[in-house]
Amino acid sequence: MGDLFIRGSAPLIGVVHLKALPGAPDCAGLAGVLEAALFDAAALAEGGVDGVIVENFGDAPFYSSSVPPETIASMAVVADRLKGELGGLPLGINVLRNDPGAGLGIAASMGAAFLRINVHVGAMVTDQGLIQGDAARTVRLREQLCPGLPLLCDVHVKHAVPLGGGSIEVAARDTFFRGKAAGLVISGSGTGCSVDTDELVRVREAVPEAPILIGSGLDHSNAASLRGLVDGAIVGTALKRDGQVSQVVDVDRVRDLVRIWGEG
Repeated sequence: MGDLFIRGSAPLIGVVHLKALPGAPDCAGLAGVLEAALFDAAALAEGGVDGVIVENFGDAPFYSSSVPPETIASMAVVADRLKGELGGLPLGINVLRNDPGAGLGIAASMGAAFLRINVHVGAMVTDQGLIQGDAARTVRLREQLCPGLPLLCDVHVKHAVPLGGGSIEVAARDTFFRGKAAGLVISGSGTGCSVDTDELVRVREAVPEAPILIGSGLDHSNAASLRGLVDGAIVGTALKRDGQVSQVVDVDRVRDLVRIWGEG
């Protein structure tokens, strides 16, 4: 699985945005969450993505760090079911807004292939307040529960600004070398927002050893031009019907983006 996140591997990872889970304000029941997740995951797999990541996207407003037990249990149930349906396609976990401990617990329970962490080092000011990275605890817990599990870590994550400023180059070096990230995720300002290509170039120059993945804003119009700048991408909105994040995954849009990405 580690080969998915090495320089030049170029995986395209599709996102399953879970509907609101039990305990969240808009939850309509776990059965509906599972049904929608299975539909989207099947469309992603049929369309040809290299991996799938599951996140509790519908749980807004998000807890800043520790999510409650019902969120962890629900995500574990859904992720385990998806893994069984995906036929060996790598499946990753992201627990919003930033609970890598819960993510590792879920990963250990169902055999996830990787974990995304939104704030791994440093501190970010977000709509949930101040979120601080805890790489020391996370990496140690990873070695207890899921030894060697690849950690994909955001650098200056979307929907946030770094506390006290600081360059993206320094944050990238700290995340990769001191935080022991397997890959660096660079995003735009929010969900579906295009990444700043200048930032991609600056991070590449600062940490040439690190696999770099786009974390937002990849779509059919820019995939070909961005492909040569990075080592992979996590994509959700562009794969939905009409390019709307609230819609279901459209298998034809998946196929088209996979083709464009592969030709880039």
